[in-house]
Amino acid sequence: MRKRDRSALRRVAFLIPHLGRGGAEAQISLLAQGLSNRGIEVHMFLISKSGPHEAVLRDAGITVHHLGFGRKPSGAPDLVRCLRGFARLITSLRRIQPDVLHAYLFEGRMLGAPAARLAGVPVMVAGRRNAGEPEQRHRRVLVLERAMTRITDHVVANAIAVAEEARTVVKIPARKLSVIYNGLRASAFERAEPASIDTELPVVLCVARLAPQKGHTVLLDAASRLVRRGRPCTFLLAGEGRERHRLEELVRELGVDVRFLGDRTDVTALLANADVVVLPSLWEGLSNAVMEAMAAGRPIVATAIGGTPELLEGRGILVPASDAEALVDGIVRVLDDPDLAASLGRAARAWAREHLDVDVLIDQHIQLYQRLARIQKDWMGKS
Repeated sequence: MRKRDRSALRRVAFLIPHLGRGGAEAQISLLAQGLSNRGIEVHMFLISKSGPHEAVLRDAGITVHHLGFGRKPSGAPDLVRCLRGFARLITSLRRIQPDVLHAYLFEGRMLGAPAARLAGVPVMVAGRRNAGEPEQRHRRVLVLERAMTRITDHVVANAIAVAEEARTVVKIPARKLSVIYNGLRASAFERAEPASIDTELPVVLCVARLAPQKGHTVLLDAASRLVRRGRPCTFLLAGEGRERHRLEELVRELGVDVRFLGDRTDVTALLANADVVVLPSLWEGLSNAVMEAMAAGRPIVATAIGGTPELLEGRGILVPASDAEALVDGIVRVLDDPDLAASLGRAARAWAREHLDVDVLIDQHIQLYQRLARIQKDWMGKS
């Protein structure tokens, strides 16, 4: 009987908690579709729930598996459902026999590594997407991360800063680390008709889910400071999340022009009408929102954390995290200097075209998967 060539990439499985509107979910969807278009069979495993990307994946011929992990009404994990979901993952992997399992986000990494080993998957890859996240530095989390890394073949970070934190904090060996930037579809570079915004003030746009990580409280502080300087702006917040009610109350207290737009599918149109794009995150990996603003050629003011400096060094205004006054200074600088704003936008767009093409994302992942498969094949041949 002829042995299967383990270096030939035929089938890839992904594991992620859900397919919501976050950056990781957008990138895993983009990668999965790209692999499928290259003739590779792709399976997507969802730990807890679905999301808007599922329909797109199914239309692309990708099989989506729901594992059924869940929580009790109290919010605590439902142990029975979780054990059944884990068993379902192992059984499915044994049946599908993927060449690679690529797990995204913390839950995916923690479940994917043991499941891959129990199911006999040749190559296990973990994806790291954030740098500076407080929860990742807790002792128990670090102990678990290091244990799972030992049974993981490789770790892909989406920015140099993310890889450096993985090396120094989680103690992942450099030989097990690669950096592959996020990708952008060609449509991200297309010119869009500006959205209609009823305001005579400069428009400041922030595209981010309403979560503590994204620093919206600092942004609202900056909005209030701009009013006190006599430079009021209209702030558009595109995104949804658990912080919305608290932020709406803060807006009422501050008396600033901030508009909550919720989840939007017309971000390119919003970008086209923005005088400044702002991302005040407290921790970050490689922001899809910043990348999309770069592709649209908009001037960007963002906090110098995670992979953001890699995107914007010399192509945007970088400010310290949690510093509302510096954020105000950055916004005013862009508004007061149209030539600077235009030059930053052009430079950002040109860099994004060169470095963030979706085909580069797909090619680099395929090359990595094939290299790891060859290493595994050689190791099996020697054992």
